[in-house]
Amino acid sequence: MLPLLDFANDFGRPAFVFFHFMTAIALVALILMHSGRDAGMSGMGYVPASQGGTHIVERNLTRLTIVVGTIFFINTIVLYHLLK
Repeated sequence: MLPLLDFANDFGRPAFVFFHFMTAIALVALILMHSGRDAGMSGMGYVPASQGGTHIVERNLTRLTIVVGTIFFINTIVLYHLLK
């Protein structure tokens, strides 16, 4: 058995389920913060519009979304193995 799954049995499944729930909420919030041209957070003035490419805030938001999405994916795999 994987060492992470041994740790999960000691740590408890409810903690992993709660972490999965919180990660899902964070992922939805991050996706909603992304914008089209004048929609989303940039249309409301929170993210400065860029003239020649993406702004640093938009790039960091994209990076953070990718990291949280990857964590969500890995946690989904772990929960699958814990609950089957």
